[in-house]
Parts: sequence; structure tokens; C-alpha cells
Amino acid sequence: MTNKFDIIFDHTPAFTGVLQVLTQFRGYLSNGTTYLTLLRPGNVLFTSILTFIGAFVAGGSLGDLTAVAAAVFATITTVGAGNTINDYFDRHIDAINRPDRPIPSGAVEPFSAVILSLGLFGFAVLSTLFLPLVATAIVLLNTVGLAIYTPVFKPLPGVGNVAVAYLAPSYLLLGAAAVGNLSGALILFVLAALATLAREILKDIEDLAGDRENGLRTLPIVIGKTLSHGIGLAVIITAVCLSVLPYADGTFGVSYLAFVVPANGVMLASTTYSVRNPGMGQRWLKAGMVLAAVAFIMGRTAFL
Repeated sequence: MTNKFDIIFDHTPAFTGVLQVLTQFRGYLSNGTTYLTLLRPGNVLFTSILTFIGAFVAGGSLGDLTAVAAAVFATITTVGAGNTINDYFDRHIDAINRPDRPIPSGAVEPFSAVILSLGLFGFAVLSTLFLPLVATAIVLLNTVGLAIYTPVFKPLPGVGNVAVAYLAPSYLLLGAAAVGNLSGALILFVLAALATLAREILKDIEDLAGDRENGLRTLPIVIGKTLSHGIGLAVIITAVCLSVLPYADGTFGVSYLAFVVPANGVMLASTTYSVRNPGMGQRWLKAGMVLAAVAFIMGRTAFL
């Protein structure tokens, strides 16, 4: 015997309409997740935390809340836009190195990625209405730098690495500038820039096959893997030596030293290990960078 509810569900136009709406909504959620992947939310979140850390280390207070919020929003939009537009430019290389990414996999149309990126860059520029002049300059500089990174900087051996070494940790400076104390996060920025430079060199070593096939002239292609590893190690050693300055000049105390020493150990070990496994090496290097950031937070907290 047919259940009366089966008849209603099979023949009621309203129920059929609800099913269609739910199916479309599911499709929208799936597309939204795909576009969110294009922005690389993990990278966006990590960089946003850097902005907040920059503000904290530079002495930000509750009175700076609006400016810090604007700086974090500018970080989210510029980094998301930069990741998106550079995935657009890198779509042919990613088809070899990372075919599962949204554009080479066909999940996102290249033109849609460009439109999304331009919209995010526009929101970033609007956020500068709530920022001091120096912070505004950093946002505008980063907007241009991220937009032209792949077509202009990346093809030049070493230049692309240096560009990323500035862009990634520059959000520490943005946070500091948002609270009116750019110099407060300067040493942290220098250390992060050096660590990022080493990480980018390791990343180029990992991507060597795809980059060579697409005719790129990255540092490992031009000077070789061995010399590139040597440069990466030299950069990390320089960062390790500079990391003692906040303790030596009395800016931070023992609490800073307790975290920065193991951070230095992780970064040195990661660069050495990367000779065998560049991908794993750069992930450990990133972990060391996080520990170093924690060291500055602890140093500032103890100071307070």
C-alpha cells in the first residue's frame, strides 16, 4: 500500500521546488569552497596573525582597535587577491607542479579568478581609509607588488625570492604602522624576511622540474641546487645571529630567549634536512618562523 506521505513528496510542486533550491544551494556551497581554496585560507590566516603580532609587538592598545581591524582586513583581502591572481598567472606551471589546484583542475575559470582578485584588491584599497598614512603606503605597495609578482618579478632569478621575502612578512610592518610605531616590529620583520627568503629558495628547488619545463629562470635553475641550498643556509645563519639582538640590547628578556633559541634550532635543522627533502624542509622552516614569532610575543608580554 502506498504511503500518503510518499504521494505528497512525489507530486507536490512545492516539495519539488524545495529540492531544487536545496540542490542549487549545495552547488553554491561547493563553488564557495572551491573559491575559498583559491584564496588559500591557511596562508591568509597566518598572514593576518602576523599583522596582529606586528601591532602587538609595536605596543598597540585597545585605542588602536579600529586601525588594527582595518589592517587585518587589508591583509585578508590583499593576500587572498595576490594568491588568486598569481594562481591565474601560474596556471600552466601548476598544471605540471600542482594539477589539483582550482584553476588547472578546471574547478575555477581563469577569468573568474581575475575578477575575484580585482574585487579583493578593491576592498583592500577601501580599507586604507581607516589607516594612518604609512600603513596606507604599505597596503598600496603590497597591492601592486602582489599583482605583478608572477609576470614581473618571478621570472628574474633571485628577484622573485627577494620580492616574496619582503611581501610575506611586510604585514608585520603593516600592523606596527597601524598603531603608529613602524620601528617597533622592524627587527621581527628583518628576521622573518630572511627566513622567508630561505623558504622561497627551498620552494624553487622543490618546483625545479615544472619551472624548467616552462622555461622559467629561477635561482636553482640558473646556479644549481647545491649553491642554492648553500645560499639558503647562509641566509638562515644570518637570521639566527640577528635574532639575539632584542635580548642583547635589553628590549626583551629571558622569556624571549627561551623561545627564540629552539626556533633557531628548528630553522637551522630544516635548512640542512632540505638537502634530502626540500618540501619537508620548507614546512619545518615555517614552523621555526612561527616559534620565532611566539618568542617576540612572549618578550612583549613579559615587558608589559
